[in-house]
Amino acid sequence: MLATSLIASALLAAPAFAATAEQWRNRTIYQLVVDRFATPDGSSPACDTSNRVYCGGTWNGVVSKLDYIQDMGFDAVWISPVVANIEGTTAYGEAFHGYWTQDINALNSHFGTASDLQALAAALHKRNMYLMVDIVVNHVASPKNPPDYTIFTPFDQASQFHTEVFIQQADYTTNQTAVEQGWLGDTNLPLPDIDTEDPNIVSTYNTWVGQLVSNYSVDGLRIDTVKHIRQDFWPDFAKSAGVYTVGEVEDNRTDYLAGYTKVIDSVLDYSTYYSVFPAFSSTSGNLSTVSQVVQEAQSSFNNGEFFVGSFIENHDQPRFQSITTDQALVMNAMSWPFIQDGIPILYYGQEQGYTGSNDPANREALWLSGYDTNKTLVKHVTKLNAARRAAAAADSTYLTTGAKFLIAAPNTLAVQKPGVLALLANGGNSSTPQWTVPNAGFKANEVLMDIVACTTVTADGNGGVTVTGSGGMPLILMPTAVGSPVCSSTASSTPASSQKNAASVLATQIFGVTLAAILAAAVTVM
Repeated sequence: MLATSLIASALLAAPAFAATAEQWRNRTIYQLVVDRFATPDGSSPACDTSNRVYCGGTWNGVVSKLDYIQDMGFDAVWISPVVANIEGTTAYGEAFHGYWTQDINALNSHFGTASDLQALAAALHKRNMYLMVDIVVNHVASPKNPPDYTIFTPFDQASQFHTEVFIQQADYTTNQTAVEQGWLGDTNLPLPDIDTEDPNIVSTYNTWVGQLVSNYSVDGLRIDTVKHIRQDFWPDFAKSAGVYTVGEVEDNRTDYLAGYTKVIDSVLDYSTYYSVFPAFSSTSGNLSTVSQVVQEAQSSFNNGEFFVGSFIENHDQPRFQSITTDQALVMNAMSWPFIQDGIPILYYGQEQGYTGSNDPANREALWLSGYDTNKTLVKHVTKLNAARRAAAAADSTYLTTGAKFLIAAPNTLAVQKPGVLALLANGGNSSTPQWTVPNAGFKANEVLMDIVACTTVTADGNGGVTVTGSGGMPLILMPTAVGSPVCSSTASSTPASSQKNAASVLATQIFGVTLAAILAAAVTVM
């Protein structure tokens, strides 16, 4: 009983001050829009996305639903921007999303107080979970045009901004200077572009980001609109932050994204996203393009794809189920971020089957789902998280070995990482996909567990597999010694967050770490 108590205490009290990409490598991230995730009193107010107004979510609301996030196996939370935004109604509604900065030195009071944000960080760290905060450095937002610069803090003079010239679509492929110094937005709601060539502004930003991280115990940063600032701005900024930095560089060109992986830790994996989304969202999609793009990124990105943020949905893109509700396609697509090289990111509501299309429809209130944990996709995500951690625990090279494509056909993929073979398809729920993988890497005649259906497959005498799928569903094969605990742990009716007196089971089956590692962590804390 004493040993169990020590283990449970270690799990609950271990600090989580993640400073580097390496410390984020084994994490999985749940992304949420604070205003739309949870209310502080547990109420479920109406929230029409088309109105584009604050609906009532807060940082305290997030704290109240951490069990929901952790029970799916996530150990990091990415929250939308925290700084003060412009107030009132604009041509495009209110700044509920947090991306229309007015004052970087103040917090958005709609979401709570400084103490509330600190309490969120503390609550996450108590659970050995990480906090990622979204930040906007490139621009502010003006409710009118021309802007009244005096409303902004700390940059309140026109001379601290680039001249008003809106970026044109053609600029993105022909004029990088215009991309970096031009304005986003439009004449209805301009986003004045800050002069980040000015050394005084650079110094202010570097000081600010270090203080933000320190004041609120931030473990990582997602940086908005990275390509809109010159690349040589970023190394000192990232150094000043002192934590993992992943940047938004929205572009489908792998070589274009590659440059930014050399100035910050990594980027959101947009080049792969622009291949994965169409490949899985239609039965006529071409999965072979996914292998091409990934292999290009593996060879051109700094650190390969290991530190990228891998995703299927986010707040800027239409939800997958706004394109197709074929659940076989959905489950194949959702599997992708968890079986490739990078850090998986799930956008809130994807697990509840939300179908919102483009902004603002893709920013629904999660409380309207009732946080239903019996949904098929909630269970699927829970298995994916558990399988990734189990694979990493079983083989120390899992997170450092690049994914290999053993099949890369238009309608089927076979993706191998140490101890795991993911068989994906885009034939839809009426299809019976087939995979023949002679070089799967398993032991001769080894019995394997498909953690999706929790059924077994036996390898042949050479360690290969021949599989016929059912209903177009993916298969994720692992040796039964590794895969069986994944199925048994995720089938349990007892939430992971409630298993305080079964800490060793929780550690080995959900978090994918050994008993010895937890005891070592406890010693370190002491």
